[in-house]
Amino acid sequence: MIISKTPVRTSFAGGGSDLKAYYDNMPGAVLSTTIDKYIYITVNRRFSDMLRVAYSQVEEVEKVEDIQHRLVRESMKLSGLKKGIDISYVSDLLPAHEGSGLGSSSSLTVGTLNALYAHKGLTASAELLASQASDIEINKLGAPIGKQDQYAVAYGGLNFIEFYGDETVSVKKVIIPKKIREKLEDNLLAFHTGIYTRSDLVLTEQRKTTKDKLGTLEKMVNLAHELKDSLERKDLSEFGNILHKNWVLKKEMSDKMTNPEIENYYKKAMNAGALGGKILGSGGGGFLLFYCEEENHEKLKEALKDLRQLPFKFETSGSRIIYVGNDTYEKGYDKYNYINGVKK
Repeated sequence: MIISKTPVRTSFAGGGSDLKAYYDNMPGAVLSTTIDKYIYITVNRRFSDMLRVAYSQVEEVEKVEDIQHRLVRESMKLSGLKKGIDISYVSDLLPAHEGSGLGSSSSLTVGTLNALYAHKGLTASAELLASQASDIEINKLGAPIGKQDQYAVAYGGLNFIEFYGDETVSVKKVIIPKKIREKLEDNLLAFHTGIYTRSDLVLTEQRKTTKDKLGTLEKMVNLAHELKDSLERKDLSEFGNILHKNWVLKKEMSDKMTNPEIENYYKKAMNAGALGGKILGSGGGGFLLFYCEEENHEKLKEALKDLRQLPFKFETSGSRIIYVGNDTYEKGYDKYNYINGVKK
């Protein structure tokens, strides 16, 4: 048996610039972090040759091609495993299809690939997991999404991620002192709007209009750079202001990004002392994130008392294998066979 543990992510600025329609014109950039909420994937060898996939439904099929869960099916195809496998997943948060805005679909894909490779006795690099998950979601399945989620959850930590027209991606750790990180963690408060959304509806429209919004996206990329610089200067005073500026720009990308209910919550939070915030993910629902100084925390919670708060801390690690049984598929995981150009 193999179990992988993959975090979800929270993005701060630059979202949308990870779409090919933008980075084909100029480099995109996103500042994001993984958080301590996870998707767990279990892969176990079965006595029979049948394939079993368990999520909100349970599938039992003979062939990989017959698996209905598209992310699992395409991950299985890439891994080369064809029979006698049981795959199941558990999430700390919402099911991946319910649109949390935390990149859970990409966490599921990255975590599934990681567990399947481990079952074959292979250790996959973060780069391989991120690039293959991106290929599955964007190219094979045609999802109208970018690459930030896959790279964020594969690498883990607080990162500045850049996207280039030649399809390369640069992931750079943002190094800040422990006290600054803890203050940032403490002053970021997330609340679920109670609205469940489908990111594909918002992102399909956004992808179509990206070429007309290049100027807006360039401003958002600049804000991602500003946010990174402020953290490296150990200056949190502008964090909330930049979040707010990014949110104002993000709303220009699609009329599905927000709605009167979200706007009402945002206004209440700002009136209660939040310095800035944003909807996480593609928009339209999911989680609202705010930066708020400690003295105004209780006021903010009271203003949004109708919403469920999500307590969280930053996670420094990306997708990883947390359990290895003694029945790996081919070579035995303890032999440390590597793929993606390290050693094999």
